[in-house]
Amino acid sequence: MTRLLLLGAGRSATSLIQYLLRHATSENWFLTVADMNPAHLVPVLAAHTEHAHAVSFDILDEAHLGELVAQADVVISMLPAQFHAPVARACVQHRRHLVTASYVNPEVRALENDAQAAGITIVMECGLDPGLDHMSAMAVLERVRAQGGHITSFHSYCGGLLAPDSEGDNPWKYKFTWNPRNVVLAGQGTAKYLENGHPRFIPYQRLFAHPTTIEVPGYGAFEGYANRDSLSYRAPYGLNHVPTIVRGTLRRPGYCAAWDALVRLGLTDDSGRLGNPLDMTWRELVEAYLPVSVPRAATETELAMRCADYLGLHFAGPEMQRLQWLGLFTDQAVNQADATPAQLLERLLSKKWQLEPTDHDMIVMQHLFTYELAGQRHHLTASLVVLGDDATHTAMAKTVGLPVGMAVRRLVRGEITQHGIVIPTHPALYEPILAELATDYNIQFVEKDTVL
Repeated sequence: MTRLLLLGAGRSATSLIQYLLRHATSENWFLTVADMNPAHLVPVLAAHTEHAHAVSFDILDEAHLGELVAQADVVISMLPAQFHAPVARACVQHRRHLVTASYVNPEVRALENDAQAAGITIVMECGLDPGLDHMSAMAVLERVRAQGGHITSFHSYCGGLLAPDSEGDNPWKYKFTWNPRNVVLAGQGTAKYLENGHPRFIPYQRLFAHPTTIEVPGYGAFEGYANRDSLSYRAPYGLNHVPTIVRGTLRRPGYCAAWDALVRLGLTDDSGRLGNPLDMTWRELVEAYLPVSVPRAATETELAMRCADYLGLHFAGPEMQRLQWLGLFTDQAVNQADATPAQLLERLLSKKWQLEPTDHDMIVMQHLFTYELAGQRHHLTASLVVLGDDATHTAMAKTVGLPVGMAVRRLVRGEITQHGIVIPTHPALYEPILAELATDYNIQFVEKDTVL
């Protein structure tokens, strides 16, 4: 029997757990799910006691981590990204394979030689983004190259959004389907990409000001903003000589302009605590960011008008409507003392952007390629849309968890032979995962190739 250890059972792990339980009998697996609060797993695992159980686990308990890893054959980490390094170190120490959905960070990258020496495989970036983005892009790139084509530009966008039937009267057309903190802090730093051979650097304070319009067949318009360091994908994708490469995040139209207002106000700043009292109101917080006014704004409307004037926005415009919908100008207490502005904003948004039980989320991913083949210039789009079933079985959970589970299955079977750190950019790994997603879960890209 192969012993699997899953660390973390949060909102993105539901489909992964279902997948592992579905194949536990046929693959002869025993699954241990280790989570800070495992009580919610009891009904999930109740019918699978011969092949699974749950245990309480604190990632800060290094001794318990080592004990759990030593008892496993393959470790799966669905913990927040900052905890993958200690897990990876424990896997190297006990010579256990590891699979995660997160980016390879410098701490984990430093373990490459140790992992090689230990004869273990650390599969990373095997979820949605990163993960399915690698697999689907590489499938197209390799096919074009096999035909003798030459790639001239590559754009890739992905977003976790609300399905159209769940957008309702929410003017942001957005709710949280993954870590709220990551959404609030998204884009901080400088975005880097390449456009027509010229490097482009977009600082955080300008990132949301000029989004790109993206059309997805059947689902209308979206807007995309540049995401992190697109240049780091040139080498893994074999695009070192391509003059344009851009990766970005998708939102519905209007989101970026309103988020830009929050950035300019200072409410996404996480660099320092405010020393604010627990009962400080949002009205008082926003007032503190505006130029001194005497007398103080008497009503919510007056404060909103002052804020609009400060930001150079029309008071009745869509950006201010979105800010007012959040309750930024009300006497609602922030309910968190001595917090950073970003922490207070996250707390507010976690209530306003919480998925209701009947809500459906939606994953949208689109790659855009231009390439030359046989003297003709082509434009190819590859689009993926996945809808969630409800607030628990989300599209985010499917597209993050299922590729991870499929990578685990292939690793246990011995189909992944490389040791050290591996990401799914090789056909031997991504082709069977893409095939299984399409065949068993109807998760597949729709392509359109046009001669220009």
